[in-house]
Amino acid sequence: MTDQRPFAVVTGGTNGIGLELARLFLADAYDVLIAGEDDAHSDEARAQLAGENQTGSEVTLWKGDLGRAGQVDALVAAIRAAGRPIEALCVNAGFGLGGAFAETDLARELQMIDVNIRGAVQLTKPMVQDMIAHRGGRILFTSSIAATMPDPFEAVYGGTKVFLRWFGEALRNELKDTGVTVTVLMPSMTETNFFERAEMMDTRAGQANKDDAGMVAKAGYDALMAGKDKVIPTLKNKIMGAVADLLPDSVAAGVHRGLSEPGSAD
Repeated sequence: MTDQRPFAVVTGGTNGIGLELARLFLADAYDVLIAGEDDAHSDEARAQLAGENQTGSEVTLWKGDLGRAGQVDALVAAIRAAGRPIEALCVNAGFGLGGAFAETDLARELQMIDVNIRGAVQLTKPMVQDMIAHRGGRILFTSSIAATMPDPFEAVYGGTKVFLRWFGEALRNELKDTGVTVTVLMPSMTETNFFERAEMMDTRAGQANKDDAGMVAKAGYDALMAGKDKVIPTLKNKIMGAVADLLPDSVAAGVHRGLSEPGSAD
């Protein structure tokens, strides 16, 4: 990486929203470190970004499991080994799992908590400390519109996204005099591999028309650069989120159930 360029880190940066965020940083002449799983897909994503890059920025790929404490420490070490301030951190890595809580796989749910919550906290702590020391930086947390309502048949996933929403908002307030900004991205259903991986292709949500990942990433990127507190992409989703925040929890839960209940696509 070159010393002249700003430096950004994107977790979950090898697919979906994270990959699109990496593209945006590269287009603005950031050097970018993308963190992804240890598989061939991650190598393909890095090669794709490098091939598209028109600014001469560098793309570094870190591969590992951010659900494991030792590997989060390894990522922190890799970031610090660059020997330069981190200008932007996108805490985007995460996954979901659909289905009735009484029937879903506990091991996968605990892994989801480790990636979506514990790994996010473990990574953010040292990066916040480094940003404070350098008197500046930007952090983006990928939460979800699911954080505006109870989430039947995604109960654990929804809980992780609620955590990220309020964790981000609380940090923003704590850091208001440090030069560090925190932004929370709250997308609705987005065209990624999320629903297939979450085993939700038989749900109304899984079969619904979805927002383009590039559009969602651009909304998050613009909000991050503007130092905004949070963003829900598209007017339709903003209205949906506002209504969900106002509805009684029992009613909002019923709305979500209609989208996420297994077999609801039939």
